[in-house]
Amino acid sequence: MHTGTTPGRLPAVVWVLAAGTFLMGTTEFVVAGLLPELAADLDVSVSQAGLLITAFALGMIVGSPTMALATLRLPQRRTLVLALAVFSLGHVVAALSGSLVIVLAARVVTALATGAFWSVGFVVATAAAGPRDSTRAIGVMMGGLTLANVIGVPLGSLAGQLTGWRGPFWALAVLSALAAAVIGRFIPAREQHAQVSVRAEVRALRQGRLWLALAAAMLIMGGVLAAYTYLTPLLTGRAGIPAGVVPLALIAFGAGALGGTAAAGRLGDRRPLTTTITAAAATAVVLFLMIPLSTSPVAAVVLVFLMALTGFSVNPVVTALAVRYAGDAPTLTSALSTSAFNTGIAAGTAIAGSALDSLGVTGPSLVGAVIAALTLLPLTVLAARSRATKPAALDHEKHKKEEVAVPC
Repeated sequence: MHTGTTPGRLPAVVWVLAAGTFLMGTTEFVVAGLLPELAADLDVSVSQAGLLITAFALGMIVGSPTMALATLRLPQRRTLVLALAVFSLGHVVAALSGSLVIVLAARVVTALATGAFWSVGFVVATAAAGPRDSTRAIGVMMGGLTLANVIGVPLGSLAGQLTGWRGPFWALAVLSALAAAVIGRFIPAREQHAQVSVRAEVRALRQGRLWLALAAAMLIMGGVLAAYTYLTPLLTGRAGIPAGVVPLALIAFGAGALGGTAAAGRLGDRRPLTTTITAAAATAVVLFLMIPLSTSPVAAVVLVFLMALTGFSVNPVVTALAVRYAGDAPTLTSALSTSAFNTGIAAGTAIAGSALDSLGVTGPSLVGAVIAALTLLPLTVLAARSRATKPAALDHEKHKKEEVAVPC
């Protein structure tokens, strides 16, 4: 596979994988904007239709590592194409169905396919970019997920209002089928999956540093999404922004997330731990400032932008670190990164929902600030362990040179 050896340029396959991530990110979040249409068409309550979101999240949490192991012995090209094909088929089944149970099952299947795509896609992207640009490559892939929130979800919601919820599902089915054909061209047929056993993948999980990186990924996503999920009541009830303008205000979040992933891709390869610690601390401060300053519409929108800018600067770096710590067995670790993100989202939003009921519209921001601050714990330990291992590595290299210098 071609690697990113040209300074400032990433291989085309990274951008193609980002396009696939865009489609899958759109699928994960677009249902939130289609719940009324889904509920009416399937003759269920809105809360029952909301199970479609829960089903996808659970499928990602459980399915990502499961599918990573299940497809471990398949060539990476075949796994990615198969994942997109199953993803497309799942949307066809859902669009043709009039049963909530069948649509739920289709959502779980598409979540499994998404987990397989992301876990293998991260590995392919980092290998193609090379060690120098691995964090940047992951940043570009995650940028596809971020762009889904900025463009894909609003367009999908608008299309659903005009054509019914089945319209966006058909569109995603067609686009993912096309993406499967394109990815089949960009990943060479001669590419073979690394000969790594399931035992080697599981053995890689013994790395303590790997779990610290995953913990940071879970916490930062939990903190940011805890506040983001309940921004609408904060912006309308406290900042006084009209409900019709809230979608435009939320574009600031998407713009910040894009900027954060791009910045992390540039800075994270050179100073990964400094970048993540600074960004996590800044995220906690921004979320805390949302409490007193959100009475101003301008300040609230600026803080929404900064929350995404700083929070999404952590994700690509800690994912790249986790894959790096896994060594020659990165697939399962990449899948666990996806599970960590979704676990953080599920837990953060659940706690924030309780805080909204008990503390009011600023409760989710407080929860987010606390969780983001907790991200500093695994990152600080990781930095301390990295500093401790560097002198030992330097001493080892020095000792080897002295041995070579001694005449026999």
